Amino acid sequence: MWERKVNIYNVFELRCKTTCYFGVGAIEKIKDIAEWLSSSKKDKVLIVSDPVAYKVTGAWDKVEKALKERNIGYVLYDKVTPNPTTDQIDEATKIGKDFGAEAVIGIGGGSPIDTAKSVAVLLEHKDKNARELYEGKFIPERAKPIIAINTTHGTGTEVDRFAVASILEKEYKPAIAYDVIYPTFAIDDPQLMVTLPYKQTLYTSIDALNHITEAATTLARNPYSILLAKETVRLIATYLPQALSNPNDLNARYYLLYASAIAGISFDNGLLHFTHALEHPLSAVKPELAHGLGLAMLLPAVVKEIYPSTAEILAEVYEPIVPGLKGNPAEAEKIAKGIEDWLFAMGVTQKLGDEGFKDSDIEKLTNLALTTPSLDLLLSVAPIKAEREVIARIYKNSLRRM
Repeated sequence: MWERKVNIYNVFELRCKTTCYFGVGAIEKIKDIAEWLSSSKKDKVLIVSDPVAYKVTGAWDKVEKALKERNIGYVLYDKVTPNPTTDQIDEATKIGKDFGAEAVIGIGGGSPIDTAKSVAVLLEHKDKNARELYEGKFIPERAKPIIAINTTHGTGTEVDRFAVASILEKEYKPAIAYDVIYPTFAIDDPQLMVTLPYKQTLYTSIDALNHITEAATTLARNPYSILLAKETVRLIATYLPQALSNPNDLNARYYLLYASAIAGISFDNGLLHFTHALEHPLSAVKPELAHGLGLAMLLPAVVKEIYPSTAEILAEVYEPIVPGLKGNPAEAEKIAKGIEDWLFAMGVTQKLGDEGFKDSDIEKLTNLALTTPSLDLLLSVAPIKAEREVIARIYKNSLRRM
């Protein structure tokens, strides 16, 4: 296959609205970014991460050295958790304000980078807080420059305009999408992913798979989002098993990372619908639930519902995972079962019932999907009408294996 003809050590610029430095060794580009910060008179930065990622990946050594060489002061907030909260955003914002931060660097996966994006907004809107941001109480007009150093191959947040956070007391997990939170620069270096644990390798890749499933089938779908979807599935089907069996396989990490990035670009152009809108209540109610796992448990049931209206698209996109589909609406059960079988083969053997959800939870989850701020936008572009009965049926069909 052509992938072997690509030099994965050739760091190139993946240009979208963000300039993303991509390839093995891309972390060295932090020197150029530090130079840009210095020349732009941004000599104080806030660094946002979780307690582990920025150190164990090796990113911190490179970032700290580059900042010191350019005499750029920094302060660190490293308390971001999976499924970050508005409280964490406000806490990090206060540290940034007190320090006088003029830019924000996020190091990690989706949680630290989304937190960094949110903080960048609040550093410019000093009279606002994270709850107001995520409940849509104001529309951001500006943000501090954002630099995203990505350490997972799943969210695509390093190249898109989305961010997510949980409002714990309301069990809300809204999303925001604003042009001002496109990172100015991003770094996608497969070397930073070799320490990614087995389950995170799996769950983050499935996050990317869900991004394109939705982006290719929303009412906003377009040839570009579908084209990127097809390539994302092919790459994940090819390289996820390799990365799971050999975590140090840089070639596999490279192409999973590329799949994640183009999946992020795909849904930046095509948007999302059921799977993400219905997963957010799951991890809002159970913050310890991995986002990618929640998506994996919902995906087969979502595909079963939408396949009759998008059969020609999904049959072609999912050919590497469920071969032989003809694009016939009657194949809905076949593709749903095929995707579930593939997920189980990859190691995702849980369903909602295994994670503690019960039939009695369906009404509450359905209500949250319909009332959480921003999720109505996702549901409004679903390829079929997002009626209460449809949402409840997806949850019900996700409780147990098909």
